[in-house]
Amino acid sequence: MASTYQPKRYDAIVVGAGAMGSAAAYYLARRGKRVLALERFGIPHTMGSSHGYTRIIRLAYYEDPSYVLLLRRAYELWREIQDIAGEKLLYTTGSIDAGPEDSWVFKGSWESCRLHDLPHEVLTGAELHRRYPGYHLPPDHLALLQPDGGFLTPERCIVAYVMAAQARGAEVHGHEPVLGWEPLEGGVRVRTGRDTYEADRLVFTAGAWNGNLLGVLDGLAVPERQVLAWLQPTRPENFRPASFPVFNLLVDEGRFYGFPVFGVPGFKFGKYFHLNETGDADELDREVRDRDEQVLRAFAERYFPEGCGPTMSLHTCMFTNTPDHHFLIDRHPEHEQVSFASACSGHGFKFASVIGEVLADLATTGVTRHDINLFRLDRFRSDRPGRTAAGDHRPDSKPRFPARVTEVRTFW
Repeated sequence: MASTYQPKRYDAIVVGAGAMGSAAAYYLARRGKRVLALERFGIPHTMGSSHGYTRIIRLAYYEDPSYVLLLRRAYELWREIQDIAGEKLLYTTGSIDAGPEDSWVFKGSWESCRLHDLPHEVLTGAELHRRYPGYHLPPDHLALLQPDGGFLTPERCIVAYVMAAQARGAEVHGHEPVLGWEPLEGGVRVRTGRDTYEADRLVFTAGAWNGNLLGVLDGLAVPERQVLAWLQPTRPENFRPASFPVFNLLVDEGRFYGFPVFGVPGFKFGKYFHLNETGDADELDREVRDRDEQVLRAFAERYFPEGCGPTMSLHTCMFTNTPDHHFLIDRHPEHEQVSFASACSGHGFKFASVIGEVLADLATTGVTRHDINLFRLDRFRSDRPGRTAAGDHRPDSKPRFPARVTEVRTFW
């Protein structure tokens, strides 16, 4: 006898219930949509890019001033979801963007403040040390202090969005890997390790696994290994949230980011693109090596000497990078019922709230009121010049739009 089984049907399926996916599931459910969110790991988890107790949020934006409008909305939505959760998720410390006077980090941050009329101060390295004694930057470096910067608590943000989505009727499944998907007339079919589902719309927010699931992202969403350190300060009073703004610093050793002590022992920091180790998300080294710690401690010893006490913790995570280090947010070029957010290149978590809203827009109406032109997939087509970020983010050669491959994947 022929099977009469009919897959369970939804308005939208979200693949990946981390930062972006949990927010997308909530904003879809809030619009009355029947939503299923699928997560390969637990909720939350430590295998991707949305863990580690703190994530920077900053309004001054050296990567491109056009991000600031999205950030204004992101702040609004973070405050809204923390009110819904009844839990503080966003902490304001101020943010420091610093480097040599002619560096793209300092100049880009200052330009975004000028264009968007953001309150800010410019301090020399010596002035910064007098105000915030934990900092020991070169005296000729300039630091832009923007008072709205701070940090989010990533695991709690994900939990807040998941629980808010569930309260609106969304189903959220952990430990259910997606094995494949295919377009249907008027929808999609998704096959997991447990079941098969159908939906009108499909949203991919699988982070470092997006490239395995979507052929159009092959070569454009590249996972990279990151390592974070927590070192116990010898002068802890200089590294508390009230006395230590979050930072992005461009120094001789590279570009680094960091946080005050919060939640767990230790002053937390990392180096962007750490040791430049890229590869498949399932194959990157998850262990912390002596070399990792040496690179990070050398930075702290020079610029934060009172923050460089005993090592408290070391953890790996992942960036997923595009060639120009801007985001990818778009609809699939061949299947308009499929949309995605991917490859946020190490600076995306702060936008998760507003990107969730954008993805809900794309899944319901196909358009969004937010300006996402900078993030469109077709900027990487061979017949359209790509845009690049400032400074050392420029790719060595113009990226090309990848050849189409089959969309039914079995990796995530």
